[in-house]
Amino acid sequence: MKMKHAFQAAALASAIAISSFAAADVDPNLPEYSAVSGVSGNLSSIGSDTLNNLMALWAEEFNRFYPNVNIQVQGAGSSTAPPALTEGTATLAPMSRGMRQSEIQAFEERYGYAPTELPVAIDMLAVYVNKDNPIEGLSIPQVDAIFSATRRCGNDSDITRWGQVGLSGAWENRDFALYSRNAVSGTYGYFKDNALCGGDFKSSINEQPGSSSVVQGVSESINGIGYSGIGYRTSGVRVVPLAAEEGGAFVDATAENAASGEYPLARYLYIYINKNPNQDLDPQTREFVKMLYSKQGQEVVHRDGYVPLPESLAARIRADLGIE
Repeated sequence: MKMKHAFQAAALASAIAISSFAAADVDPNLPEYSAVSGVSGNLSSIGSDTLNNLMALWAEEFNRFYPNVNIQVQGAGSSTAPPALTEGTATLAPMSRGMRQSEIQAFEERYGYAPTELPVAIDMLAVYVNKDNPIEGLSIPQVDAIFSATRRCGNDSDITRWGQVGLSGAWENRDFALYSRNAVSGTYGYFKDNALCGGDFKSSINEQPGSSSVVQGVSESINGIGYSGIGYRTSGVRVVPLAAEEGGAFVDATAENAASGEYPLARYLYIYINKNPNQDLDPQTREFVKMLYSKQGQEVVHRDGYVPLPESLAARIRADLGIE
């Protein structure tokens, strides 16, 4: 089964809009998960740092049903997921971006079929500033001109000081302290593609190994600005409202705005698995995935600060996998 390209960002708003539940809540139509017999063994998750905490919470939830299943979770970055799945060192490969064609091809060359892509939650990539920064909002072209050397999103000039985006007084001549994920990160790749219009980062960015360290850096720097998943928000930072275009209305990073498609940096989070189209999944992987698309699984998504999936989408995925 090839689910790749079936759930891309362009379809995100429509997938959510057909649900009848309030975007901030868990869909009451999602099924309750119940434990089954004969589930034991090991599960290994290798991949996204953004999903690291979510995977750990799902592992805890799964262990409530199956205390004898051993689950190992590693979260160094999305780029570590495809080779781990291909080499068989991971059964679950969480990613904050979709697999690249080269990564899919490497998997197909070994197994003769594509990896299975499972959208498991909706994230908003947030632009963070220090909690004392009074900026009202930024447009994507402005964000691009702050972070990139290439300005492919259309801003005419480089932006190097806070005064160039409307701040005055003591802020006017302050330079930016730029915080970014490193290149192994799916968040880095998503931000590069969608906030920099595929352009190149400035050489002055402070690359960080994890999502939380980006937010920590911004919280400790009065001039700081960085990007990370919405689930990593702390009291030391502010999330900047964003406009898709110059002069457009600033949109807050809320579940409702992600669901409506108004927030410009909403994205799916994924788990990839090795599913032979001619064979059933092993019991522990089958039940873990089934739990993800249950009420309990999506309550974990909500609790960790992400946007849960509607039952309309979850039911389609369960049916495609044959795990109803």
